[in-house]
Amino acid sequence: MNIIIFQTLTKDDKNLLDRYYRSGYYENSHFNFTNLFMWRKPYKVKHAEQGEILYLTCEWEGVLYALQPVCASSRWEEAVATLRAYFAEQGTALYFTGIEKNFADFLAERYPGAFDIQSDRDNFDYVYLADKLITLAGRKLHSKKNHLNAFRKLYPEAEYMKITPAILPACKAELEKWYAAHIEAMPDSKFIPWERDAILELFEDWDYFQLKGGAICLHGRIIAFTFGEQLNRDSVVVHVEKADPNIRGAYPAINQGFIEHEWSGMTYINREEDMGQEGLRKAKESYKPEKMIEKYNARYIAD
Repeated sequence: MNIIIFQTLTKDDKNLLDRYYRSGYYENSHFNFTNLFMWRKPYKVKHAEQGEILYLTCEWEGVLYALQPVCASSRWEEAVATLRAYFAEQGTALYFTGIEKNFADFLAERYPGAFDIQSDRDNFDYVYLADKLITLAGRKLHSKKNHLNAFRKLYPEAEYMKITPAILPACKAELEKWYAAHIEAMPDSKFIPWERDAILELFEDWDYFQLKGGAICLHGRIIAFTFGEQLNRDSVVVHVEKADPNIRGAYPAINQGFIEHEWSGMTYINREEDMGQEGLRKAKESYKPEKMIEKYNARYIAD
């Protein structure tokens, strides 16, 4: 067996990853080029293609992980064997992170007792029905509708705009304000500056990444923006959403406006995970998700 050679993920790999991820139905919000590219530096994301199988690894705090191999399910056994050999060459046991339930079930059934498989609740994706995020109809979403109505009443002149290169400078200005406020509140956070740098990198070559974005303009400045892309045949993934927290209803307004204007024809909206943050979990649960996309970690323990 030839040991695969991994390469650092770069912008030029977009077509390769798009081709692989679009060949199947993946619901994990991380299973797309943009997400992996945004976080490639802190997580040291690498990739390798061999025999119509896409392999991906990442590293965190000195621990090497494999992502779920991207290929037909009939090739999973071959991919696992290849990854086991590669990890052995690195002097460690194979350790999967963020795998989908069907792959976790495959590992449990094909290698009984060989993998320690654990669910990762902090990284479950929240998935909503697009039409519910647009209409906010029903008792469960009544408070969200109230916030949106309050925003429209207070700021009738607010305008939804599609993100284009022309308004990117204004989006950057809002990002910097958001970043300054949050880094002051959480000066030890590594996540906030990493995310800021990743967003700015996408903004620098907006058309290349083929994302859809929306913004709200109020009194000549952008007070909220968001962007995402199609994840699979019936789902959208929202990568980023930022708004001025001092403007009541700005978050519900950009959330609702983006789906209504850009994604009304889709069924599901994946708004990613809460990362175990209590406030974020409460906010995501308040929108009443239609389903959760379960993710698992699996460490090989048979040896």
